[in-house]
Amino acid sequence: MEFRVGKAVLRLVQGDITEQETEAIVNAANPSLMGGGGVDGAIHRKGGPTIREECARIRERDWPDGLPVGEAVITSGGRLKARYVIHTVGPIWRGGNKREPQMLARAYRSSLQLAVSRGIRTISFPSISTGAYGYPVEKASRVALKTVKEFLEKEDRLEEVRFVLFTEGDLRVYEEAARELFG
Repeated sequence: MEFRVGKAVLRLVQGDITEQETEAIVNAANPSLMGGGGVDGAIHRKGGPTIREECARIRERDWPDGLPVGEAVITSGGRLKARYVIHTVGPIWRGGNKREPQMLARAYRSSLQLAVSRGIRTISFPSISTGAYGYPVEKASRVALKTVKEFLEKEDRLEEVRFVLFTEGDLRVYEEAARELFG
């Protein structure tokens, strides 16, 4: 499924984010930036040690206490097809009353702003925070799509934003949210 937003195409696909050939992929990282489970672990494993080494330097230089929720940093893609990995930390779901939607939106916005600042024109996102962090995919999909749509309506330097959903069920949830948002 795809939609035109400003000058960009927003695509929803089922697949493996580590296989995407967009210029950048986004990692749903944990604050340590040192890899973990889910998307984070898969990106670190497939991308190889270069990504971990670059993350260690970023931690040492810029974020010794860990990357805060909503911030984003960039590394090379190592052995991935994507040239870059943008690492962002989404919120842990705590029921929805601890500013989770605002923090999730900030993670998407920070990633998009970093991409644009680096001249990146194509980017792929996973469903941030919906794995181990427990954010309900139905709620997260609406925040993610609305945030990206609003960004693309104001920013014309991106050509494609892709949401890569690992399961068919998550893809269906994002498609339903997109239908509601885009009409």
